[in-house]
Amino acid sequence: MLGRVLYIQQAQGEYWRSLSDSLHQKFIELDAERGTIYSEDGQMLSTSIPFFDIYMDFGAEGLRDKGGKRFKENIDSFSLVLANFFEDKSAKEYKKELQLAYNEKDRYYNLKKGLTFDQYKSFREFPLVRQGRNKSGVIVEVKTKRLNPFGMLARRTIGLARENAQNVGLERTYDSLLKGTTGKRLVRFVGGSAYVPVDGYEIDPENGKDIMTTLDINMQDIANNALMKMMVQSEAEYGTCIVMETATGKIKAIANLGRGKNGNYDEALNYALRTTEPGSTIKLATLMAVLDEGSSKVNDLVEVGSAGQQYVGVRMVTDAERSPRPVMTVRECFAHSSNVAMGKLAYKAFAQEPDKFKSYLHKFHLDKMTGLGLVGEEPPVLPKLKRNREGLHAMITASFGYALEVSPLHTAMLYNAVANGGKMVQPYLVNSIKSNGVTVEEFEPTVLEEAIAKPATIKAARQAMESVVTEGTAKGVFADCPFPVAGKTGTAHVAAGDIKYDDGVYQASFAGYFPADKPEYTIVVLIRTHPHAAMHYGGQLAAPVFKEVATKLFAMYVKQKRTNAISLVVDSTAHMYAGYKKDIQEVLQTIGVKNNDGSASATWAKLTTVNNQVLVRANTVAKKVIPDVQGMNVKDAVYLLENMDVKVSVSGRGKVVMQSLAAGTPIRRNERITLLLN
Repeated sequence: MLGRVLYIQQAQGEYWRSLSDSLHQKFIELDAERGTIYSEDGQMLSTSIPFFDIYMDFGAEGLRDKGGKRFKENIDSFSLVLANFFEDKSAKEYKKELQLAYNEKDRYYNLKKGLTFDQYKSFREFPLVRQGRNKSGVIVEVKTKRLNPFGMLARRTIGLARENAQNVGLERTYDSLLKGTTGKRLVRFVGGSAYVPVDGYEIDPENGKDIMTTLDINMQDIANNALMKMMVQSEAEYGTCIVMETATGKIKAIANLGRGKNGNYDEALNYALRTTEPGSTIKLATLMAVLDEGSSKVNDLVEVGSAGQQYVGVRMVTDAERSPRPVMTVRECFAHSSNVAMGKLAYKAFAQEPDKFKSYLHKFHLDKMTGLGLVGEEPPVLPKLKRNREGLHAMITASFGYALEVSPLHTAMLYNAVANGGKMVQPYLVNSIKSNGVTVEEFEPTVLEEAIAKPATIKAARQAMESVVTEGTAKGVFADCPFPVAGKTGTAHVAAGDIKYDDGVYQASFAGYFPADKPEYTIVVLIRTHPHAAMHYGGQLAAPVFKEVATKLFAMYVKQKRTNAISLVVDSTAHMYAGYKKDIQEVLQTIGVKNNDGSASATWAKLTTVNNQVLVRANTVAKKVIPDVQGMNVKDAVYLLENMDVKVSVSGRGKVVMQSLAAGTPIRRNERITLLLN
């Protein structure tokens, strides 16, 4: 028996081991390269970066033939190069570990994981490795990491492709298109979960398709910065800002900021899709409903009293602020946001048929989801409006923004329809889907309603919204605005979850469009305050954000359309540059370009153009956090990062268009960053 055991182990060992291998083979899936999500102007919003895991098969025939001559001749140089390149072990340590794995015939030795493309290119030229897989035993597995190059900007809308977690945003909605078709590979397991590929048995995966969105990264940056400024100033709980192109319904920007436990703000949830009691912004729907019904005209007088509250129908109604006069026109009541007036108008029009008010809300598409296409959008909630005391109570309450729930996106769609002359278009986020650069599907604007109200009603509603800005609740905010604005403020007490109406939490909002005479963009801003916040009115919190966003969009995208000036030829000054400030100033001075320098004493700067004027801005570089190197050339980016003890890998040529670590990320020990050039 002992003799037989020795014979099986020594003489027949290889045969039986190979037979064992054949019994432990199976096909595994090969993930396709995930598609990229782009902004409307072609900038990458979410993309996959390849990383390489390196293993070694020390049982490879080419590595062990002739008594392991090839391995013995290369192990010293191979160990030395590994030590010098990775700087994590000495050459002696590498040699000892490799020799041990070779002696044990390790079929799947883990050499290195997570190499960048540049590191992998260098690795392929190492001694032993450059002799090819069959002779070196090197096994390479390619994996990808999903990155959002612009960090926080629209991150919740774009979404994340995550392992062991549910995707969100566009990444989830278009997951089946983005992920492509998986391939297959035959592998042989060599111990535990370790395996080696079997050559010649592989089906290539089909790469995912690319998504071309309607988002504009500059508008997103503007919306995010304006919202962030107000959120920090007011210490608000969360906020959202939506920018929609009036004529088409394209969503150009969605900023969502929520406050974390550490007090910092991040894009954690898509608040633009969450339904809440809207407050006074819903008064636009009430106004159009009563005007279209014909029960009231925009210049009819309404008695609101001087006490700030009145009994209307079946309930007491209170105004947030006392009206300037006890009797005002319908237009003035809307401008000064009188709850009493809106309740009276709705009661006069629909007391006999409360359901009729609900039919107008249906016509305005406030009882169904918007159809934006993002998973996670919440459906609106409308009250039961029957002809009884409860139904009348709910109808009056809904007329000034309570007892019903809609999302900020619903509000944007409604106000955009008024800006569009009554034509309601469906908001959308995707322009087209492409495969290898070829368009396979294209999306056009979708008209939901050719006219949501009579032309006279739309005209009166627009005049009423302009009155809000010129004489009503937003007068002080837009007094110095260089273009006409139309909109409506909203301030609502919040009752949701554990929060009660008397807990002092408010929802401040402003919805509107600009320029009021020829609308280009519709904007909705919503901010939820912390309990008992000093600033909680829509005119205090939301309207200033609207104004900042609108003013910058007007300067960058609208003003030139409204003038008869000769169009300028686009040249290199329209592109963004960044780098060492003295170098930028020297170049500008040498070529005679006038500029506005707002960078003060900064060392690093960014060069941009606003309304064809060159602007030099400071590029703040803080200690121990990753700086923003986008727009820099390689010299400046590498110099800046390496002086912060960050190891840099570079792919491509030109200026930096993407960095694997977002600006503001804390720098850890042995930190590495990959820069993608254009």
